[in-house]
Amino acid sequence: MLFLLSCLLQNYYQNKLRLALIGQSLFGQEVYTNLRKQGHRVVGVFTVPDRDGKADPLAVVAEKDGTPVFKFPRWRVKGKPIPEVVEAYKAVGAELNVMPFCSQFIPMNVIDHPAHGSIIYHPSILPLHRGASAINWTLIQGDKKAGFSIFWADDGLDTGPILLQRECHVEPNDTVDSLYNRFLFPEGIKAMVESVQLIADGKAPRVPQTEEGASYEGIQKKSNSKVNLAQPAEAIHNWIRGHDKVPGAWAVIDGRVRSLKHTLLMVKNLQFEDGKMISAAKYFSSGDTARVELTDDEKKIAEEIRDIWKGILSNVAAIEETTDFFKSGAASMDVVRLVEEIKQRCVGLQLQNEDVYMATTFQDFIQMFVRRLRGEDQEEEMVIDYVNVNNMTVKMPWQCFINGKFEDAENGKTANTINPADGSVICKVAYASVGDVDRAVAAAKEAFEVGPWGRMNPRDRGTLLYKLADLMEEHQEELATIESIDSGAVYTLALKTHVGMSIQTFRYFAGWCDKIQGKTIPINQARPNRNLTFTKKEPLGVCAIVIPWNYPLMMLAWKSAACLAAGNTLVLKPAQVTPLSALKFAELTVKAGIPKGVINIVPGSGGMVGQRLSDHPDIRKLGFTGSTPIGKQIMKSCALSNLKKVSLELGGKSPLIIFSDCDMDKAVRMGMSSVFFNKGENCIAAGRLFVEESIHDEYIRRVLEEIKKMKVGDPLDRSTDHGPQNHKAHMDKLVEYCEVGVKEGATLVYGGKQVDRPGFFMEPTLFTDVEDHMFIAKEESFGPIMVVSKFKDGDIDGVLNRANDTEFGLASGVFTRDINKAMYVSERLDAGTVFVNTYNKTDVASPFGGFKQSGFGKDLGEDALNEYLRTKAVTVEY
Repeated sequence: MLFLLSCLLQNYYQNKLRLALIGQSLFGQEVYTNLRKQGHRVVGVFTVPDRDGKADPLAVVAEKDGTPVFKFPRWRVKGKPIPEVVEAYKAVGAELNVMPFCSQFIPMNVIDHPAHGSIIYHPSILPLHRGASAINWTLIQGDKKAGFSIFWADDGLDTGPILLQRECHVEPNDTVDSLYNRFLFPEGIKAMVESVQLIADGKAPRVPQTEEGASYEGIQKKSNSKVNLAQPAEAIHNWIRGHDKVPGAWAVIDGRVRSLKHTLLMVKNLQFEDGKMISAAKYFSSGDTARVELTDDEKKIAEEIRDIWKGILSNVAAIEETTDFFKSGAASMDVVRLVEEIKQRCVGLQLQNEDVYMATTFQDFIQMFVRRLRGEDQEEEMVIDYVNVNNMTVKMPWQCFINGKFEDAENGKTANTINPADGSVICKVAYASVGDVDRAVAAAKEAFEVGPWGRMNPRDRGTLLYKLADLMEEHQEELATIESIDSGAVYTLALKTHVGMSIQTFRYFAGWCDKIQGKTIPINQARPNRNLTFTKKEPLGVCAIVIPWNYPLMMLAWKSAACLAAGNTLVLKPAQVTPLSALKFAELTVKAGIPKGVINIVPGSGGMVGQRLSDHPDIRKLGFTGSTPIGKQIMKSCALSNLKKVSLELGGKSPLIIFSDCDMDKAVRMGMSSVFFNKGENCIAAGRLFVEESIHDEYIRRVLEEIKKMKVGDPLDRSTDHGPQNHKAHMDKLVEYCEVGVKEGATLVYGGKQVDRPGFFMEPTLFTDVEDHMFIAKEESFGPIMVVSKFKDGDIDGVLNRANDTEFGLASGVFTRDINKAMYVSERLDAGTVFVNTYNKTDVASPFGGFKQSGFGKDLGEDALNEYLRTKAVTVEY
């Protein structure tokens, strides 16, 4: 056995190199991580200095591993190497320099120093597109193939011998981002690792670059990215997509500079110099070229509508093409009259009050009317690629939901979502990329700034949210089934709480839409003038929401209902392991009539999707529920990116104090619920029970009797009490948690193991004799583990000190018949929620949120609205 182990270790470490990594970015981070996984030793990382107090991703991961990290702002001054920089580099003793996306000029005495020299990644098929804008020029010049090269560095500009190349086909609508995310990034990482191993094995080729077909194009800048509109459409398309985002193509249209965004064979968005963005189709449709020619019959109807306008606008001498309905004095009642008179004239025509607000001049109204009459502007029917599950009639979308449509992730990636009841794969779900997040944010921004949502009457917005709640209720059995198979919640709990409270939440906040008010404020008058000061509550804009896996639908509702009621648009990332109910919810939002782009859902990893949401400059607020360490990282990223508003609902270790004068029956029943509700996967679960000494033994005896009665099994079985834990990694963590408790000397009264059956089932567990210093007394389990400690009879202040001796402060509870004691304890418990003679009693009208390292900000209640609003003060002098 030892001999075999020795052979395996020799094999693992043979042909491995001491590497210096010179570069930066996520690409550099991934290359670093994968090289270490292959057994190579990274002896030094040379990257760029911190920017705005934030280290480069490569530096972050290397520092975490204890790898020496050097952050040189430059390697040369006036073309000459800096001696102390070169000496610091040489001291690490690298055998090979690996340079993934290195943006600095590295001296040749560093390039040539290692025994094996240096290799560099370049995002083109060399010798084509040498230089820094290679990906841009691949698209600008309409190349049919893209790719990358890994070459041996020399003293030329991307002219060294080729070690390895890879190619891919360029799709007609590829952009810089899609090409990078789909091929250049993932395949480039693999190729860098493969190249290093080829060198280590002595098999790496050195193929001289030919000058045939060689090209060098300069770096594209804003000043030279103007679109020449006197070209074929394909050339314009290639130019715009090759400049997408950075530096951004632009043109002068109607005497104004317009930024031309991501194209799909035509320009999708126009951005004005003042930053406002509108749909290009909407911009050009305002001109005569987009107007439809009316038939003779349509002209007759148009004249009849002109008479209707005249009847309403009796103060106007004549209804001209440019007559504006509202500027001519019309009011909301006139809108209803106009719509109803026209519907009476054209039976069966679908015309809404909102249509009048969107087309206020007579000529625009007639154009809208004729298109509606012809059926030209009907919404495209939503296409959903469903997955049917377990032979049940449960249909679940599985793709990203962006701008009102379900679509594959940009890179085509998917990930399995697992049924925790048996470990089987439910289905594959789209695995969003950074590009998908950017598209979702752009859609949300457009919906907020130029779509109907931002201009909608608040009461109409509330009507849509009420309709959405009605649809959720109509589909509640389907939603509960999805929650059960994806999260492991028992069906009855999923139906009542996961889904039931979600419906209540949307109805509650739908009622708030037209009740968001400012106030008038008396200020000192600037005599002889007078002043009026008032405040307005305004939506923030695009908001990001990141939710956990324990209550997938309910956490979505708690945050998004308040966000939408306030008038914002949103991009939501469900937990990677429980994405299905969020995507089903997305389908219902379309049926409810929520305009496209208002709600976007991007399933994927926290490291990619969550991080991009934290960093995105167009997001104004991020609401997060999850662990404290991740919450801290999100808060830092939000601060460094654009100082976006943040609310965090984080971990807990909620104390529950049970006094000897309690109602014992209730204390046992509620104490059980405080721990085992939703399999213990409950952020406010009682992480530690303090039981007064005189009743401790009786309490434990009665709890143990109840635990033994609990039915552990299939969550879809209506009689099941206790379903599976959410996923295997969490199950394993709970078993380890129990093992630590036993090692530290706590008494394991019951459970502590995984149930011997398929799936991720944990035995309901009971620990006693838990002392304050123990791991299980301090750390949250987030599982079905009851942790009980005694306290001396009558020692109220002592048990309060122990209960508050934690960095968490999410929830707490107390059981006693003495109202004075209850009030005294509730005032001194340092937590955002205190339950007295009850537990888990949350309501949509009551604010929910923690203190200390359990986070800040509130979900639910009026307080939650303020998380998604900003206050503007206006002072008028008259």
